[in-house]
Parts: sequence; structure tokens; C-alpha cells
Amino acid sequence: MRVREALVADPRVLAPGAPAREAAELLAKPNVENVLVADGERLVGCVTTTGIVAAVAAGRDLRSLTAADLADTEVTTVGPDDLLDEALHLMAERGLERLAVTEDGRLLGVLAREPVLRRLAEDEPPEDQQQV
Repeated sequence: MRVREALVADPRVLAPGAPAREAAELLAKPNVENVLVADGERLVGCVTTTGIVAAVAAGRDLRSLTAADLADTEVTTVGPDDLLDEALHLMAERGLERLAVTEDGRLLGVLAREPVLRRLAEDEPPEDQQQV
């Protein structure tokens, strides 16, 4: 199975000029670990709680910052034609719940670990049928 078969298209993203407060509000929601920043279809980076804490620790005023100011530009991504197994292994290896799916710098969607694992588990036959 390929990543393109399991990705969530049209993920929630912020524009680079969006206020940092918007990123912080999204990160305050349950199960939101990062916020992608995209300029149109081009992935710019990813804002995390760690990035916000680092900005505050450095004395920066969040009220004057944008999502792009806080975004880490080194984002782990996978391509749509990558094998799903390899993407899941990468996620486990790096402790990631989500991966951005890009092609030629364009953001196509997000691969979310939990729904993919749940879907794969549903596709597997019960153990007693596997031995037949």
C-alpha cells in the first residue's frame, strides 16, 4: 500500500503571515501536536509547542510574531508514492503522530498514524484465520 492511499487531503494549515496566537490556539487543542504552515500549496514549515516555548524563553513577544516566525523549516515528510509500511516505520522511529505528504515541495496532505494503524488492523483477518 502506498502513502497516497491513506493520506488525509486538505489538512488544516496556517498561512505564513497568520498570527502566532492562532498557532498557539490550535496547539492548545487535545491531540494537536503541530501545525503546518503553508504558502498556498508550498509547505513552509511546522509550528510545535516546543517552538513556541523556545521563542518565549528567548524573550520574543508572541504578539508580534507570525506562524512563519515560529515554524521549524526542517519538517519530516514523505512522498505520496512511498510505501506505507516505510512511512509508519519512520513515524515510529521519530516518535511522530503525523507526517506531511509532499511532492515537489507541494503539500498534498497528512498521514496520521492512529487512523492508518486502525485501518490496517481492520483489514487483517483474525489470528485463527491466519493459520488456516
